[in-house]
Amino acid sequence: MAPHRKSRPPSPMGIRTPALATAALTSVALLSQTANASPSEEPRPSLEEVEKKVGDLYRQAETASEKYNAAKEKTTKQKKRVDTLLDDVARRTEKLNDAREELGTFAAAQYRTGAAAPDTASLLLADNPQDYFDQTQLMDRLTSRQKQSVDDYVTQQTATTEKRQEASESLETLTRTQSSLKTSKADVQRKLATARDLLSKLTTEEKARLAAIERQKQEEAQRKADELARQQAADAERRRQEAAQSTGTSTGTGSATGTSGSASTVKADKALAFARAQIGKPYVWGASGPGSYDCSGLTQAAWKAAGVTLPRTTWDQVKAGTTVSVNSAQPGDLVFFYDDISHVGIYIGDGMMIHAPKPGAYVREESIYYMPIHSVVRPA
Repeated sequence: MAPHRKSRPPSPMGIRTPALATAALTSVALLSQTANASPSEEPRPSLEEVEKKVGDLYRQAETASEKYNAAKEKTTKQKKRVDTLLDDVARRTEKLNDAREELGTFAAAQYRTGAAAPDTASLLLADNPQDYFDQTQLMDRLTSRQKQSVDDYVTQQTATTEKRQEASESLETLTRTQSSLKTSKADVQRKLATARDLLSKLTTEEKARLAAIERQKQEEAQRKADELARQQAADAERRRQEAAQSTGTSTGTGSATGTSGSASTVKADKALAFARAQIGKPYVWGASGPGSYDCSGLTQAAWKAAGVTLPRTTWDQVKAGTTVSVNSAQPGDLVFFYDDISHVGIYIGDGMMIHAPKPGAYVREESIYYMPIHSVVRPA
């Protein structure tokens, strides 16, 4: 007979297979790790992502700045128009009151003589005097002087009503432009605040690396500027030789910039002299001098010093002259950047410009290749 084997009592945790036991231990370990882990944090952006984001924000802020400049200019013009209209309405109202007073004098005289006083009084109270005339025979009972006074009154009332309506519409337009101005200002401030916040979170090492990336961009832009300078010098020499050959002499004076001392050259020189004098002054969005500038504020002020009035915004300045090729750029020309034409500088030659770059920077000389070029315009 086989020996009797005593069965093993069941485990208090119940019967588990080896696979189930392993899974249970794994679950416990994972739960323990989850419990001990710190709360999840948003992934930190790479330095390249920060640089791109900050650059995009500065560009967006500059675009918003140009919208602010446009709204500010429109608001200023609209306010002047409203003030003029209100002054006109006040003068016309005064004339209307004088005409009404004269009619009142006639009405009183007619009342004393028993004439058509009630009709004249009704005229003064009528909403539309001309309609009143069409419905009565008042004019037949007035003297020539009285008729003239009535005509003057009707004319003044009509003109005053029209001017009041025009002033009211202009006030509504002013309100809209002021709202647009406020919106653009808030948009600029919001984007700049976001850019500052991103930069403030960089470590010292990251800031150093960001500065190195900036230097590389500057060096590449300068290389392209030097290449353009060589090309322009070669083109100028070729034109000089062609001019010399056409005149039968070896000492021609033709150049890429036209006749020396021409009116356009003198103006360009004055604009450049002004721009150079602003180097070192801070970029401030919406500013047009004398202590600070944004990009279009600087170019506008520079050409104003030369006696040329440019519009305020980049979008209008790009239309204020003749478009030329980059290779044909001359000192004083305006160089516009980006597809949305949100930045501008003034060309000084050799592939370089003077411009007000961005928030936190100062008016400086820089290669025109630091940013993607949109077009070059020679102010009229």
